[in-house]
Amino acid sequence: MEFLPDLLDPNARWVMLGVMAICASSATIGSLTLLRKQALVGDAISHSILPGVCLAFLIFETKAFWVLLPGAFVSGWISLRFIDWISQNSRIKSDTAIALVLSIFYGLGILMLTSIQHSGNAAQSGLDKFLFGKAAALMEQDGYTFLVFGAFVFLFVSLLYRPLRLLIFDRDFALTTGFPVFALELLLSVFTVSAIAMGIQAVGVVLMAALLISPGIAAKYWTSDFRVMLFTSAILGASGGFLGAGISLIWPKMPTGPWIVLILSLIALISAFLGTRKGVLRQYWMHKQNQIKILEENILKCFYHLGEPDASYEQKRSREEIQARRHFPPSRLNMGLKRLGRKGLLASQGGGACSLTEQGIQEARRIIRVHRLWEIYISKYMHLASDHVHEDAEAIEHIITPELEKELEHQLEYPIKDPHDQNIPYAPKK
Repeated sequence: MEFLPDLLDPNARWVMLGVMAICASSATIGSLTLLRKQALVGDAISHSILPGVCLAFLIFETKAFWVLLPGAFVSGWISLRFIDWISQNSRIKSDTAIALVLSIFYGLGILMLTSIQHSGNAAQSGLDKFLFGKAAALMEQDGYTFLVFGAFVFLFVSLLYRPLRLLIFDRDFALTTGFPVFALELLLSVFTVSAIAMGIQAVGVVLMAALLISPGIAAKYWTSDFRVMLFTSAILGASGGFLGAGISLIWPKMPTGPWIVLILSLIALISAFLGTRKGVLRQYWMHKQNQIKILEENILKCFYHLGEPDASYEQKRSREEIQARRHFPPSRLNMGLKRLGRKGLLASQGGGACSLTEQGIQEARRIIRVHRLWEIYISKYMHLASDHVHEDAEAIEHIITPELEKELEHQLEYPIKDPHDQNIPYAPKK
């Protein structure tokens, strides 16, 4: 437990709070950038900041953050304007413009940094830490700066939440309504460049783009709500900053930036698998549930078809009769029959035979009705021959909602026959 004194040190606490604040605010701004499909712009700006840092050092010969920050901001802002100018005034696409500006500015920054390191200037020691970040070098005033900036980001997002949502999800509509789109985009660009310029202290210019984007990517796997996503990305960013800065304080030789990015990358990877919205496991579970739903509904349809000629829907049916009507893998059929029995849609009649319950008849009638209505819709509005509509109706009947079913009945004016001249079974009127 030798590292506890380091973490309990007052300056260490300010370092932790400051890094958490800048990581949370950068993650929030990065989520807005991600939703605007401009993730690569953040990468270009973060790499383009290095020449400004080096130029500010050459002029003032100090590594004081307040001195280097304006140079970083100006350099990042110029790179952003260059990207916009190239994209708007040439045939070069935006992604190519981003790659071009990133390469030029970062190459220039590396040349300037190398020149400074060989100049013999004693003050340049530690300047290379801006490449990967070093939280342990932060001072209490830096912590105050990050907290104040985080507060400004919070106010910006809170006060302009609705305009930001409109800008991100329907920019064209915002333009047609006279909304000050360009002013808001300018303000968002200022915050983006500022977040990157400040974040270089924590993660460095090389990995700053990952800090911007990774929390937002992780948050998208957990929610589709814009407000919740911003909040979640901020929490994840702060968590990555806390753990990364903690490791850097415990083991001073370990660089902060790579640890923060590694932790956030692990969070994003875990979210990709476990996320409740679009996670791999969630998608797999939903796929399996859909397969089971389709199996159950196809079995109910089979029972209904067997009883349709003489309206003997409650008659017991053996597995052989069901298989003769429509083939199911035996294990799948057994599973489907058991599940339908537990739901009260089928009743066991002994000897392995089953029959539809009253509830099962109603559900089977609904599935058949949707299928046949959809066949009429395809035939009428898509002009397909009646012998080409069955498979399409078979595919979509399992996902139509009750609201869409009612609208389908209304649009088709409650037909009584499908394209194959079969009756459409409507629910009995109460």
